[in-house]
Amino acid sequence: MKTCRTCAVEYDEPLPQVCPICADDRQWVPADGQQWISLEEIRSSHARLTVHELEPDLLGVRSDPTAGIGQQMIVVSTPDGSLLWDPVGWIDDEVVSRISALGPVLAISASHPHMFGVQVEWSRALGDAPVLVADADREWLGRTSSAVQFWSGRCRLADGLELVQAGGHFPGSAVAHWAAGAGGRGVLLTGDTVFPNPNPDRRSIGFLGSYPNHLPLSAAAVDRVATTLGELRFDRIYGNFDNRIEHDAQRVLRESADRHIGWVRGDFDHLT
Repeated sequence: MKTCRTCAVEYDEPLPQVCPICADDRQWVPADGQQWISLEEIRSSHARLTVHELEPDLLGVRSDPTAGIGQQMIVVSTPDGSLLWDPVGWIDDEVVSRISALGPVLAISASHPHMFGVQVEWSRALGDAPVLVADADREWLGRTSSAVQFWSGRCRLADGLELVQAGGHFPGSAVAHWAAGAGGRGVLLTGDTVFPNPNPDRRSIGFLGSYPNHLPLSAAAVDRVATTLGELRFDRIYGNFDNRIEHDAQRVLRESADRHIGWVRGDFDHLT
């Protein structure tokens, strides 16, 4: 097994000539060509993972230096067990021990294929925990394992914790809904399914088919995503790069969606 240096997603050997995830319009292949790296090479580089608390029962895990895209993995802890969300591209024993101490791992899951990371490797280190992959995105799975399970629509993990497929960025793009988060007001973990803009005011959300290539989603797709997520109750959103909407996120999401729809529909062409 090796990972793509650019996106840090794991692949079975023999490796493809080019990482399919990076060759897709939503990502990119380096100008100097495809590069692969093993976990052993990452370990020997003295890379490490750091853990910090985002809020009670919610941990953020980052890689230092950045692995691949550089997402923050989020660990949700509930009385029934924990969820690893958007797994990073390598593991270390100290973080595995810290997660294990929280209790059983209910699932490892990613918001979309860019965030698969080394999800199977995390599963192996955590007692073969289930790796949940949206069925609509199964074609992007680079590494096989008996731990992988496919789901669609909604997937309940525990009381107050579920995965919800919204589509948009990828057909299987999903969020994790944690009802107890934000002091009981509800939290969404969104990855890139919807993207809290990293503006200092934290008052807007972006919707894109490709973030590095700035490809927009259509008005219909954005409305579908926002309507699906609007059926959930939440006050806070965490993205995958320490970007977030602290308060009133349900309203911010709908207003941001309506603004996006207006721009792509041409309502604001008089400003261009």
